[in-house]
Order: sequence, then structure tokens, then C-alpha cells
Amino acid sequence: MPDNESEITLGVLNAIHENAQVTQRSVASELGIALGLANAYLKRCAKKGLIKIQQIPANRYAYYLTPQGFAEKTRLTTEYLSQGFLFFRLARTEFSDIYTECQSRGWRRVALAGLSDLAEIAVLCAAEHDIELIGIIDEETEKQSFAGIPVVPDLSRLERTNAVIVTEMEDPQAAFERLCGVLPADRVLTPSMLNVTRDKQDYQT
Repeated sequence: MPDNESEITLGVLNAIHENAQVTQRSVASELGIALGLANAYLKRCAKKGLIKIQQIPANRYAYYLTPQGFAEKTRLTTEYLSQGFLFFRLARTEFSDIYTECQSRGWRRVALAGLSDLAEIAVLCAAEHDIELIGIIDEETEKQSFAGIPVVPDLSRLERTNAVIVTEMEDPQAAFERLCGVLPADRVLTPSMLNVTRDKQDYQT
């Protein structure tokens, strides 16, 4: 059972993301909270512009995350996962899966986008795979290298990049969309823990 406002809000946003036709009762049951509290949080999320509520037949309601709701869900998820070992364990598993996918596609020259705690775990995990990390893209840092890997301000500074993995934690959605402007979307890889929306049709504007 979530025990604070941020956890309950994240739980509500996750429930709506997974199923637009959730009910107040199903949200309450999933989160282990009282029905009245679930109702209050749904109304609060709507008031904050995080979700849209639409009436559908049979006097039922459909709930949709707004772009602001997606951004808040990402922020809360990152905040939650950053709390210690859980973050490391999940990140390590995700990067192992991503690197395995890269190997299966023959993508050996891989870059990271975002110098962060997530990038550090990505670097550690890369040593266990047949992957060459050719650079880390981060326009805001003054560092020129990290763990022996060049740090560059944009993708154009790197040669023969097969794929890029988003490791930006402040605004991973923006990083993903920016990279998709210069690379095919299937070559911009995103750990699911960052909650990046790969298809804008997934949310309501």
C-alpha cells in the first residue's frame, strides 16, 4: 500500500496508463486504498491537468493521461527509482536486455544520451556485452570524458553510430524526440523505467 501522496499519485497515473477504462474501485483495489481516497486522487489529478476524464456509454468514464500527466509520471517514477538499490537492480537488468538486443541486430557501436546515474550503470553493464560505447551525448556538461568514454554535445560529433540509448533522467521524453530527428526511431532505445512514450498517439492532447 502506498504511504504518501507522491506514491498514490504515481499509482493512479500508472493504472490509467495501463488501462484507460479503469474504475475508481479498480484503482482503489490495485493501490490498496479506500474508494473515497481513490476518487479524491482522480479528481485531484484532473484538476492539475494530469488526466482527462470523458464519459462513455453506460454511465461510465474513461481516463486519459495528458502530456503533462506523462511528464509527471516520468518525474515521479524517476524520483522513486532513484532511491538506492532498486534503481541499480532494475537499470542493470534493462541495460542487459537492451545490449542483448543490440548484439542480435549487429549494432556494436552504441552511444548514450545523457550523463547521469543511469549512464554510469549503462557503462558498467556494457563491459559484460560485446558492445562498444563510442560516446555520451550531453550538451550541458563541461566534462570531456567519463570512464574513458568521450562526452560530446551532440550526435554529429560521433561517427558510425549504430544506436543511441537514452540515459537522460531530467527530461527523457525530450531527449528521445530530439534524437528521433536525426536517427530512425528504432535505433533510439529507451529503458522502460524512464516511461518514454514512443508513439505520441499513446496520449491525449
